[in-house]
Amino acid sequence: MSRFLTWQVGDVRITRVQEFEAPGIGFLLPDATRENLAEIDWIVPFVNEQGDAVGSVHSLIVEVAERRIVVDTCIGNGKDRLPFKLWHQRQGPFLDDLAEAGFPVESIDTVACTHLHTDHVGWNTRLVGGKWVPTFANARTIVTRAEWEHWSASDVGAMKTVIEDSVRPLFDAGRVDLVEPTHQLADGVVFEPTPGHSPGHVAVRIESRGERAVITGDLVHHPAQLARPGWRNHADHDAARADRTRREFMARYADTPTLIIGTHFSGPTAGHVVKDRDAYRLRV
Repeated sequence: MSRFLTWQVGDVRITRVQEFEAPGIGFLLPDATRENLAEIDWIVPFVNEQGDAVGSVHSLIVEVAERRIVVDTCIGNGKDRLPFKLWHQRQGPFLDDLAEAGFPVESIDTVACTHLHTDHVGWNTRLVGGKWVPTFANARTIVTRAEWEHWSASDVGAMKTVIEDSVRPLFDAGRVDLVEPTHQLADGVVFEPTPGHSPGHVAVRIESRGERAVITGDLVHHPAQLARPGWRNHADHDAARADRTRREFMARYADTPTLIIGTHFSGPTAGHVVKDRDAYRLRV
């Protein structure tokens, strides 16, 4: 599968630029075992040959009129991210890939954060002269107020590190706008409140010329959760609320023309949610 995928939604173009993909999401979804996944007859595009769930880390660039909006910025290079060995002190070509796809960093005018977890804010900054500085120097970074207020006051060590190297430098540079969870990013591009995975989590809804797409953020990590809505996610801040949010989201968009673009979905990455007996499936 190409590092770059593109979808057209009316006049809006959405491009996936992938940092990497890999199997092994059991640390998030312990129920996503090979045996359980094998019971889902449509899951093949999202597992490897051994039957393991595969996850992707990627950014989604939304082009609307003259605007270029990056939704989430992956893991980043050179950051202390233990115990996640694949994430720790990475040295990957993501910025080169972004430029190859047609999006050099200086061309980006907005960075939209669905939430502030480590694999969504990493490329907000890069190390220059021993200092973390904004990667997208011409962009405003958009964060919900609830998300910032929660994590900036958190005493969780891993999140404190993420905030200090990937978020606070943007505040220091005066590049952040704190907004409400229904904020409009551009004409037809708005935040949609989806709390639970984190306190101020949002999805991003795109509407143009009667067509619609939604970028999920982490309200769903893997398409298998459509078939098994009750599978718990160890990374959910408020598990009960996250469960309600997922179920409401699936019910809202099932059997509609809305394109669902998964922030961690591997393979085809996007599809349409359809009702499937007492749960759902992703039709690609």
